[in-house]
Amino acid sequence: MHAMAQREDASLQGLIDLERYPLHDLEGTAGQRLIDECRRQLAEDGCVVLKRFVPEHAVARLERETERLSPEAHYNQTETNPYNSDGDPSLPASHPRNRFADRTNGFVAGDRIDGDTIIRQVYENPQFQRFIASVVDMEEVHEYADPLAGLVINVLREGCQHPWHYDTNEFIVTMMTRQSHGGGRFEYAPGIRSLEGENFDEVEKVIDGDRTRVKSLELQPGDLQIFFGRYSLHRVTPVEGDKERHTVIFAYAKEPGFIGRPERAQRIFGRMAPIHEQLLKEGMRRSDNLQD
Repeated sequence: MHAMAQREDASLQGLIDLERYPLHDLEGTAGQRLIDECRRQLAEDGCVVLKRFVPEHAVARLERETERLSPEAHYNQTETNPYNSDGDPSLPASHPRNRFADRTNGFVAGDRIDGDTIIRQVYENPQFQRFIASVVDMEEVHEYADPLAGLVINVLREGCQHPWHYDTNEFIVTMMTRQSHGGGRFEYAPGIRSLEGENFDEVEKVIDGDRTRVKSLELQPGDLQIFFGRYSLHRVTPVEGDKERHTVIFAYAKEPGFIGRPERAQRIFGRMAPIHEQLLKEGMRRSDNLQD
């Protein structure tokens, strides 16, 4: 093994369970098998959960990291429909576009998460990034250039929830670090919509409580989840009890240099970074036309 691989291996040693998940040797048989299995599950279900991705001995440290940082969370509350859009008065009140629910949650911004945390070391690790890129079938993934939105801790306290929604990102990588006493379950309806159509009738059924298409995950601290939330309707049920639910979001982009919109930073984190203020001044001269 050459020096670079050894360095990368050493930097993941003790942070993830390399026996079970050989990220240091993705070209090997076990590494290829892991990638193939993850891809198969994603193709079938839009979701893969790698149980106990962080080894047992590091889970308590992982939990302490997000506990220490959780008071930094900025909370915001909105009423939202599954499409994060306005309602449509020409449609019936029961239509999914007119079904609004409370979304309240807190986010700790990336610039509060220091370099010696497990989560920061995993997020920035080239082997981890290569693994994620392979699983989601991309050439490579890049850390955000946005200092707030790349690595984020989602904090849900009692009563907080993410109602039924779709993601704007093609994929999302998350790690549970602390489970609540009750509620806070991740539920999803795999592939309920597609490029061919929105499937509003089926979406309405799910919102009305039909469980036929719904899967529910009991995530535990140290579990890593890769999820295609663009086509799978999903939610986190309201958190119950006085123990917060913490999840780390590892955000990656297809291209280097991604920075979120200043107004989004202000809404989600309650502030902007200098780069956002600069972009506002320059009138957001950006190379893409992203809406987020």
